[in-house]
Amino acid sequence: MRIATWNVNSITARLPRLLAWLESTGTDVLCIQETKCTAEQFPTEALRELGYESAVNATGRWNGVAIVSRAGLSDVVTGLPDGPAYDAVQEPRAIGATCGPLRLWSVYVPNGREVEHEHYAYKLRWFEALRTAVAADAAGALPFAVIGDFNVAPTDEDVWDPALFEGATHVTPAERAALAALREEGLSDVVPRPLKYDHPYTFWDYRELRFPKNKGMRIDLVYGNAPFTAAVKDSYVDREERKGKGASDHAPVVVDLDL
Repeated sequence: MRIATWNVNSITARLPRLLAWLESTGTDVLCIQETKCTAEQFPTEALRELGYESAVNATGRWNGVAIVSRAGLSDVVTGLPDGPAYDAVQEPRAIGATCGPLRLWSVYVPNGREVEHEHYAYKLRWFEALRTAVAADAAGALPFAVIGDFNVAPTDEDVWDPALFEGATHVTPAERAALAALREEGLSDVVPRPLKYDHPYTFWDYRELRFPKNKGMRIDLVYGNAPFTAAVKDSYVDREERKGKGASDHAPVVVDLDL
């Protein structure tokens, strides 16, 4: 079984590439972030024509997450139970579902903006709510993973130049502690280094030719419980999908499972 996560940075802009990628890779379940659309605008019919069901948590121009599956889709949970609000709004940043033999959460963790910004404090509260939301699934017998764009680089090796990130979000001790607390629920990073190349980054800013220069970050992660991790046969970052005109600024992260 092949699953993947991909921050598409607008599913409308990326739809032709997304459909072609699903067909060419044979992906069974895809967790999507940053759909940037309403639920009504989500391309449910186009995906159904390829054999995928869709579960969507999206409300408009910003954020938005989804799970699309050709392996079954049930027990959908939209949003984090008791999740924090920002500017009195519950942002569409999480969705959970059972997809055949496994359970998944697709998450788009808040960016944080700047360390002194209220969005940073919101990000840390959101992590706490995420940990509470996934605890029962993580401890269960079913293979389970929380995957998506975490907007945190777990270690200094996950950014192209740690010195340039001093004092910035994505690398602070508090953010990394929040990731560590999530792992304490019995979850492990199933896309470890080294992979097929030295720096398996997943995000490269559009500016300053950062992708050709490989000035990236690893912020798209797959955290699985013990039954999920035991089933992992392969994992990789699909750098090819970051290339060319019309690419997202994130690459898909793919995990193959023997279930």
